[in-house]
Amino acid sequence: MSETTNAMLVGVGGQGTILASRVLAQLLLDAGFDVKMSEVHGMAQRGGSVTTHVRFGRRVAAPTISPGQAHFILAFECMEAARHSHYLREDGVIIANTRRIPSLPILIGREAYPDDIANRLAGRGVDVRWLDASAVAAGLGNVRVENTVLLGAFSTFLAFPEDAWKQALRTVIPAKHIELNLAAFAAGRRLTQQ
Repeated sequence: MSETTNAMLVGVGGQGTILASRVLAQLLLDAGFDVKMSEVHGMAQRGGSVTTHVRFGRRVAAPTISPGQAHFILAFECMEAARHSHYLREDGVIIANTRRIPSLPILIGREAYPDDIANRLAGRGVDVRWLDASAVAAGLGNVRVENTVLLGAFSTFLAFPEDAWKQALRTVIPAKHIELNLAAFAAGRRLTQQ
């Protein structure tokens, strides 16, 4: 691979965005790639935006992705997909959770949550794969694994063996949570293979 591949993982504090980024980075390191990762925590403890840039290739010079350069955006929350869509390349893909988490300005009534995010992105020609990862995670008994459901869906866009992903999960996820996360990962893979 001569080109650097760029993936952004975006969400809201508490959704497990950074944990998912660490699993991805572990997978890439295990595969022998040069990997650079950059995290931005915007008031994460208060439901603020969390963004992680993950870049990999033979040699990666910088950890951050410029607008218009992301091959993939993995969005854990609906509005975060729209907020970061300008980072996507023309041939890029957004894998987005349909979950809506209102920000503080929305909660206090200063702003309204936009109802037409999907239409806005479609109107701009953005390739978005909408998934209800939250419902899948809730069906597994814990909505907190929506991040791993989305990671499973995302895994089908990269040419790495499923076993390599599972090994990365086992390396990063604490043992007491691994079985549920493996089930969430498998469920996410099934979402994109239907």
